[in-house]
Amino acid sequence: MDQSTRKLIGQYSPMWTNKQVWEFEQLNENLRFDVVFAEPKGYETNSWKSKLAFVDSEIRDVTVRTFDNLIDGKELWIVNKDQGRLDDQYIPYLMAVMTDIMIEEEICLNFRFENNCLVVSIDSSADVIDCKEFFEEFYHLATGFNYDVDTGIPDDETEAEIYLTRLQEEFDEKMKERLGDKYLPGNNDPDTINAK
Repeated sequence: MDQSTRKLIGQYSPMWTNKQVWEFEQLNENLRFDVVFAEPKGYETNSWKSKLAFVDSEIRDVTVRTFDNLIDGKELWIVNKDQGRLDDQYIPYLMAVMTDIMIEEEICLNFRFENNCLVVSIDSSADVIDCKEFFEEFYHLATGFNYDVDTGIPDDETEAEIYLTRLQEEFDEKMKERLGDKYLPGNNDPDTINAK
């Protein structure tokens, strides 16, 4: 994970759950943003006049429709609709939504805040360890719960352990299917890497 991504995640941790994203969308109906794709280090103010600018857009829709731009190495710059800048309150929301879009393909992202915009790009240099570290920060998007809130985890310690173990095994199985022998199982076990 690059330093700017690590910094933003640290600043807004813990990352939002799907429930928080859904609630935020209910409170802020018709959430729209202006977005533009630019080459790395190629963003300029007049980028907003290019054919790669999408004003008044729903973030999930525009990201899915224009996904090839991210695959081709372009960066996605996001601001509030008609304002040319992004308010802080939208940063954790957008980070969670963008990661949720990528979680099925397990594509790691880089995030940074520059020129009052949230900038999102695919982390093409991420290795297995980087991906593991990135998705651990957003693990609740996959599992649907956050450890800080009422989670639906059973109160009984034994039942809770069985429940969490099952979730972990399902997650490990899914990751093994995608990554094969490269995947290190037990992503909540700090000794996994050193285990023999």
